[in-house]
Amino acid sequence: MTEPSEISPETNSPQTPATPYRVSVLTMFPEAFPGPLGVSVLGNASKESQLWALEPVDIRTFSSDKRGFLDDTPAGGGPGQVLKADVIAKALDSLGADDRPKVYMSARGRRLTQDKVREWSKASGLIVLCGRFEGVDQRVLDARGFEEISVGDAVLAGGEAAAMVTIEAVVRLIPGVLGAAESLDTESFEDGLLEHPQYTRPRTFEGLDIPEVLLSGDHKKMAVWKQKQREATTKERRPDLWAAYLSKLQAKGAPKPE
Repeated sequence: MTEPSEISPETNSPQTPATPYRVSVLTMFPEAFPGPLGVSVLGNASKESQLWALEPVDIRTFSSDKRGFLDDTPAGGGPGQVLKADVIAKALDSLGADDRPKVYMSARGRRLTQDKVREWSKASGLIVLCGRFEGVDQRVLDARGFEEISVGDAVLAGGEAAAMVTIEAVVRLIPGVLGAAESLDTESFEDGLLEHPQYTRPRTFEGLDIPEVLLSGDHKKMAVWKQKQREATTKERRPDLWAAYLSKLQAKGAPKPE
């Protein structure tokens, strides 16, 4: 394992598609975008390769109130404000007839999963609604077919950060965005297991060495080591994933990991 002058950056040279993957974000704060979506391979795939396009939509411009109010007090009482159904509907309808999946970022939504991300990446694009205050009038979510999605068991001030997480997870799966498609195969969640630990030069860091098996050149031994590390990490950190993984093995008649 020789020492190069530097680690090579991620590169790709995809062909420009006829129609880029189109992401529209309905938000009170369009200035928050693109944020991290505009840098590194994601930014290059949008600005240079035109594999995907980001369209922030300012929902404040669709208020019929002279003062630009988007929200009102909750029906039935309670703290805070609720984004109005008619305002959100106008913002969404301004996009025209559209069959893209519609996602509302919500702490009470179903958890974002790699399976769901993969499903969305195969569509023509995505529409993401960012909530604020106490949320959005349920009627527009039902009437317009929004799917409520949560990025974790925590409450945020608004949906913009969660939207960026969701969009990044989806866009990176678009063919051509990442340089090597095979690099996705052993990522966390792709097959039900978390990813194995990663190492790179220098060979020794503060008295800690790269595991010898990774320097052996024996690809079979390295593959076995990586698989065992993935299993051990998943068992320790995500017992829910581990139980599901064992169930899949059992259904296939495969032996349990040692």
